[in-house]
Amino acid sequence: MNITINGNPADITLEKEQTLGELLSGIEDWLLGLGHTLSGLQVDGAVIGVDSVADAFQWDLEKIKTVAIKTSTHSELLAEALFTAREALGTYGDALFDQQNRLREQWKQSPAGVFLSEKAPELYDSMVKTLQGEGLSPQKMEYLIDERLREVENPQKEILSMGGAVTGIVQRLEDLPLDIQTGKDQQAAETVALFSGIIEKLYRLISLLNQQGLLTDEVTVEDLSIQAFIEEFTAALKELLAAYEVKDAVLVGDLAEYELAPRLLKLYSALRSSVERAVS
Repeated sequence: MNITINGNPADITLEKEQTLGELLSGIEDWLLGLGHTLSGLQVDGAVIGVDSVADAFQWDLEKIKTVAIKTSTHSELLAEALFTAREALGTYGDALFDQQNRLREQWKQSPAGVFLSEKAPELYDSMVKTLQGEGLSPQKMEYLIDERLREVENPQKEILSMGGAVTGIVQRLEDLPLDIQTGKDQQAAETVALFSGIIEKLYRLISLLNQQGLLTDEVTVEDLSIQAFIEEFTAALKELLAAYEVKDAVLVGDLAEYELAPRLLKLYSALRSSVERAVS
């Protein structure tokens, strides 16, 4: 049997595999270790679509002559899904009212919709609400999708562009306990929401940099690896949110000023320095 991956011959020795599903399961595990996933399949020249995959997995390997596998990185699949979501928004906006329900369900069941539901559930939920006429407007949803596309296409540039936002939220964090004490509830809520959004964006960018091989293991924060630092940072963030919910201004102030604000600056500084070295 002749096996190719992205058009190149694959040196794969069959052991106990008897079905196509058993073969692909082992290959998929190997691909995941390389940061790739199976995104296309042809067997004896015939394209195997989503609807026929389950049946194809039962096929006897002895009856198969060629298997052509296409792989993609997580970043490539995410970019493709985001482009498809953006196109769906345009089609939905131009459709008649009685067609919109059908278009929404088609998108939800499409490969792009399924991918986002598994890999970016918060974005998927926002998209569904927009297509239901709830939540964000189509224009704001497009803006959100465009931001995610910029992250996927150039995470280094997105990191470098965040300096002003990070500095601004650090100042707001330091002012947060006073906002709570003086009854500025709306401003306090905005600070918490903005801070959470910036952290989520940084976490996404760190993941993308790792997937694209742009963040080395040598990057540390407070003598900790990025992963270890994030675990401690996330624990402090959860503590802050819990204290904010019960309006514990003293604990919120201590965590915001002495834990999260300085740690955010250190995390961002380490990431920025790493990116600057990589692009110089």
